[in-house]
Amino acid sequence: MHRDANPKRRRSVTRPKAAALTLCVMTVCLAFLFLCGCSAEGKGAAYERQSVHAVNGRQGVCAEGGFYWVSGSASLTKYDRDWNVVAENRDPFRGYDREVNHIGDIDAWQNELYLGVEYFLDGEGKNIQVAVYDGDTLELKRVFPFRADTGQKECSGIAVDAVSGSVYMSSWIDDESSGYLYRYDLETGEYEGKLAMDPAPKWIQGVACRDGVLYVTADDGDADEDAPDHLYRIETDGEKKNGRVSLEKTFDDVIRQGEIEGLTFDKDQNALLLLYNRGAVIRAGMPSGFYDGYEEEIHEVFVYAIRE
Repeated sequence: MHRDANPKRRRSVTRPKAAALTLCVMTVCLAFLFLCGCSAEGKGAAYERQSVHAVNGRQGVCAEGGFYWVSGSASLTKYDRDWNVVAENRDPFRGYDREVNHIGDIDAWQNELYLGVEYFLDGEGKNIQVAVYDGDTLELKRVFPFRADTGQKECSGIAVDAVSGSVYMSSWIDDESSGYLYRYDLETGEYEGKLAMDPAPKWIQGVACRDGVLYVTADDGDADEDAPDHLYRIETDGEKKNGRVSLEKTFDDVIRQGEIEGLTFDKDQNALLLLYNRGAVIRAGMPSGFYDGYEEEIHEVFVYAIRE
């Protein structure tokens, strides 16, 4: 069975040549229309790839105080600065009142881990919760109350914005609900509202905050077509109700196109960290064998130096 299999992944199925050509034309047109609404790539910064590190999880990454944490769908692993494992939790769902089975992208703040946890099945999440874990023991400490009336149907990632004292949650599902980031108060855990993204990226996998600016990763490429995924920058208004989206980076420099996941910013090293999966063929949202040259899916963190 595929290790740490995640039902949220999707890739195109094998197509006849004519259908493939039609799809390619449509993809180019849609990409053009989307990018017309976005500013040029790398407007605020340039990203220089520095190193790549194999990790145990396939969902998210965060950094703080000289340590890194990586989430799998059902695991947490802590690494030191040299990417040596210092702690693991392979049973992170103990202590919940409601059934959960999935962790998305994660974040760290004051040696606590913030997780978007849910029960994910058939393309939709339920029992969504903001869960806080101890950064050393990797054990559950507390859970925020979730507002079911917000319209959020899934949680693919979570980000702490220490500047505004907020926690943001993203949704992967490709419908109206994924056009927003959902905001909770960092201190009290109370729901504060949602931020509308314009234009809204598709298939959001991770969210992070740097100096009050939000960033999301989108699984909007196609590994079958060697098409890359992207990072987007979100500039918010004063009331944090609307955010203007611009293309920040195209990940055409990964080892092999696959599936983008979570991201984080290492403030100490002034670096962007990106979790990327490669090797597995995805059909109808589930693993279905491997690409030539692979016998398992590989999970890696790419480290990029940020050049302002």
